[in-house]
Amino acid sequence: MAEVSEVLMSVLSTIRVPRPGDRVHKDECAFSFASPVEEGGLYVCMNSFLGFGSQYVERHHNKTGQRAYLHIKCTRKAQKGDDSNDQPKKKPTRMAIGVEGGFDVEQEEYEEEVKVVIFPDRQEVTSEDLATMPDVVRERVSMSMAGLMAADSVSHALQVQQWDGEVRQESRHAAELNQLDNGVKIPPSGWKCEVCGLEENLWMNLTDGKVLCGRRYFDGSGGNNHALQHFQQTGYPLAVKLGTITPDGADVYSYDEDDMVLDSKLPEHLAHFGIDMMTMEKTERTMTELEIAANQRIGEWEVIQESGATLQPLTGPGFTGMRNLGNSCYLNSVMQVLFTVPDFESKYVSNVEKIFSEAPSDPTQDFKTQVAKLGYGLLSGDYSKLTSDPADDEETPGPGGDQVGIAPRMFKALVGRGHPEFSTNRQQDAQEFFLHFINMVERNCRSGQNPSEAFRFLVEERIVCEQSNKVKYTQRVDYIVQLPVPLDQAMNAEELQEAEHQREEAESAGAPVPPTPRACIPFSACLEALSEPETLTDFWSSAVQGKTTASKTTRFASFPDYLVIQIKKFTFGQDWVPKKLDVSIDVPDTLDLSSLRGTGLQPGEEELPEVAPPPLMTPDVEVKGILGFHGTEEDDSLYSPLLSPVLDDSTVSQLSEMGFPIEACRKAVYCTGNTGIDAAMNWVMGHMDDPDFSAPMVLPGCGSAPGTTPTETISEEHLATIVSMGFSRDQATRALRATSNVLERAVDWIFSHLDDLESMEVSEGGRSAAESEGREPPPGPRVRDGEGKYELFAFISHMGTSTMCGHYVCHIKKDQQWVIFNDQKVCASEKPPKDLGYLYFYKRLTE
Repeated sequence: MAEVSEVLMSVLSTIRVPRPGDRVHKDECAFSFASPVEEGGLYVCMNSFLGFGSQYVERHHNKTGQRAYLHIKCTRKAQKGDDSNDQPKKKPTRMAIGVEGGFDVEQEEYEEEVKVVIFPDRQEVTSEDLATMPDVVRERVSMSMAGLMAADSVSHALQVQQWDGEVRQESRHAAELNQLDNGVKIPPSGWKCEVCGLEENLWMNLTDGKVLCGRRYFDGSGGNNHALQHFQQTGYPLAVKLGTITPDGADVYSYDEDDMVLDSKLPEHLAHFGIDMMTMEKTERTMTELEIAANQRIGEWEVIQESGATLQPLTGPGFTGMRNLGNSCYLNSVMQVLFTVPDFESKYVSNVEKIFSEAPSDPTQDFKTQVAKLGYGLLSGDYSKLTSDPADDEETPGPGGDQVGIAPRMFKALVGRGHPEFSTNRQQDAQEFFLHFINMVERNCRSGQNPSEAFRFLVEERIVCEQSNKVKYTQRVDYIVQLPVPLDQAMNAEELQEAEHQREEAESAGAPVPPTPRACIPFSACLEALSEPETLTDFWSSAVQGKTTASKTTRFASFPDYLVIQIKKFTFGQDWVPKKLDVSIDVPDTLDLSSLRGTGLQPGEEELPEVAPPPLMTPDVEVKGILGFHGTEEDDSLYSPLLSPVLDDSTVSQLSEMGFPIEACRKAVYCTGNTGIDAAMNWVMGHMDDPDFSAPMVLPGCGSAPGTTPTETISEEHLATIVSMGFSRDQATRALRATSNVLERAVDWIFSHLDDLESMEVSEGGRSAAESEGREPPPGPRVRDGEGKYELFAFISHMGTSTMCGHYVCHIKKDQQWVIFNDQKVCASEKPPKDLGYLYFYKRLTE
């Protein structure tokens, strides 16, 4: 023990005590999904506080020289009074997480065994051993151990550990609620909706005593919205759900506050209509119970989840489930699909050892490391094991196949960091996350292999000025095709019309409304809607020097190796409330888009002149030249009106508030001649992929941006200072031009425009760096092109009324068999619901 004490003394200076703000990773390995509960436990570096599984701790020691690690091993405790652990889980009784009666965050309890391990000889030191060591060693090591065990882990801090959905606020209408003296008395039972006669989901308005049915749910169940309509007509705000009234309370809803509320005067308000709260018994499920039932059934929605069938669980490499971290099914579904694409496997999984060996000092914050970790976890099969003790809840039907799986906590925290939506635990749009992740891959793969190229393609837009018949061709980069849903092309239009007629008759007669059938849309109609010319009404034509009408046609300029198609099921109603279209689309297994390939400029076509529209000048403003460009303080005669554009500040502001760079917004307003937000937005969408999209605006006839200093006056001293920081002369020149040759501003500017500078290096005179050196200019965005024939290999489905709620599941075709990935459930699919998907993934057919 004396020898161990000496070793600890020698490394004492490297052992730290965690302080507030330190990131402690004590429940997940930085390179794998090893945790303290698994065999081998977790080793936490007592200096950096990074966690490592037994497979990677040696690597960290060899790379950093760190020797002291806290080893944490957790062993599951046996349930009291039942060593077999066969007792059913306690059912939740309230809509909450981590509180008494709510959903349990962690069902199991663990015994923790901690000890210090000294590398490379793996000498072990327990708390008991420390008691015999010198005070300076014992105190320092004990404080570090205690601090590590008491600290919240990073993943714990990122999760919502306690949430109570039943915490209701007192309604602002309760205290002074107006109740009509209309003689209405409500019997203790036998209620019916006064409009349609429905006998369930009934609500009594606490102002006039009207008994009406509740809201209609997205699947056609529930009520017929008559209680809501009554509020909209009368403004009477509070209603109580009949059947939930007991001596302990009832469900009270405030339509005005749009939430479940408390009514401290509920006994008095009920007595007004002859209801004795103390004698009432519960006959209906409360809204909380309905929500709990829905949450317990999540993943069991009829068709998409293939419920009702006994699905065969699958395990092994490529069949690894992912734990839902709280509304993270959108991330799980997207990443499962992406790691079936060979480009992502080749980039991150095949090179996993090289990536890990080259990882920075904090691999938890390295994009490449965490993507490789996730990819290896999904494809290796190391975590594709069925749970040993599945839930016994008989009221939760559905397929088995729950796996131990992996919990992508570090990955989710890293890719969501700084993002207003993906950094939260709210449900998100899978399509938006796909593009967000692809964007991160693009930023992190500027050199070397870039797997996002598999999805990248060029879109050709052809605009025809209907007055001059001249054309304009532009190309832009995209990663996804958005297919519109033409509801007017439904194959069951007669059935839908009849259902709408029956709905109107039922509502007018006060009868129950029959369920609405699902619209069946042919996939060919969606493609036709995509390829149809779009009419542009306020198009500024450079040929006629004015606004006119034009038509825009969109085609493929290239076909990617992998094509992603989004069905635009989500739209906005006239009241701007998001809604989901309930449609079935006969998406084909194979797809030939060859007819949608663009042709480029054709013989006989004449291009529109490359002339910007004139800026709008206010007649009462004297036009002044811009000093320093074409005039001096004494002689300002060489001005150009183009140098003094009057931009519509309100349009610039609107675009800027949407998140576009201010310089791009100014260019959009200038190039569309101040014709309004719609025209400016069209310009922005058509030029987002321009290399100088966010660069300072350069006016015609001027070699520099407004408010900058021309090339010949740039300070060589300032240039040398910025170049000494590692930037090129072209980059330094551009920064100084953009900031009026002020060194401090130029340095700030260059660090805030790194992305732009890396993708576009402008040299003096406006030439590219390659041209300046006599080389060929770099090509445009790298795209792969080939035949436009594809085969479906995966699709992601969404259940719910909005992308902001509900659940995502993906189906992937592996070895000619469809497999359903539903978070931790991985099973062979029997009836893949290809007609109900949201995102479809195709791969190019090879001969």
